[in-house]
Amino acid sequence: MMEDANHRRTRKSVTVLTVEASLFSANDSQAAANRARFDACGILAINLISSPGSGKTALLEATIKALADILRIGVIEGDIETARDAERIRAQGAPVVQLTTGGACHLDAVMVARGFEQLSAEAGDQPLDILFIENVGNLVCPASFDLGEHRRVVLVSVPEGPDKPAKYPAAFVGSQLFIISKTDLLPYFDFAPHEAAASAKCHNPAMEVFELSAKTGDGMAMWLTWLRREVAARRAEREIP
Repeated sequence: MMEDANHRRTRKSVTVLTVEASLFSANDSQAAANRARFDACGILAINLISSPGSGKTALLEATIKALADILRIGVIEGDIETARDAERIRAQGAPVVQLTTGGACHLDAVMVARGFEQLSAEAGDQPLDILFIENVGNLVCPASFDLGEHRRVVLVSVPEGPDKPAKYPAAFVGSQLFIISKTDLLPYFDFAPHEAAASAKCHNPAMEVFELSAKTGDGMAMWLTWLRREVAARRAEREIP
């Protein structure tokens, strides 16, 4: 009897691991297909991740406004419910699609593929230079799912505190850029940007770190320069035979 119980526990454990491996395998396959499609369209895809309220949408609003005459930007918005963020982006004149997950704490590659189909229809004949994927507010689950992006950007706002890189390392290991947002609030919070940056670089030494405020515009120039550089690099890669 004891042997049968152990056997059942072993079989259950193996089944759970197999399902999880299958889930990530299917997602990674779709992510690779997404990336190939973005490449074919000449689009730089950027996955934005952060906790809720870190300022992702505000950053996108300021970015679209600043680059409106230079780059064509489209946005896939991910939220558990409501289309509020999509409405804010649409007000800036950018094509946008809202994906509501209905409770899921992250976007996955299949959702992004579906969202990109809708976005392409909305954008029409005007090709995009940048696709921003604003993920569901969460520093845990989004870090585990490749969406087909070329670059991943993680935000931490000043009110959240500088300990997020230490608490949520996976979000920083897989990102190329760390943005410390809402720096206009630094006088009111105990947040040392150099400490947060150093903590992030412990996990990812190659990561770039920018400090900015989408509200005041301080530090935005570095971010906009980074975007233009990444778009140029993507275009150069397409031209290499």
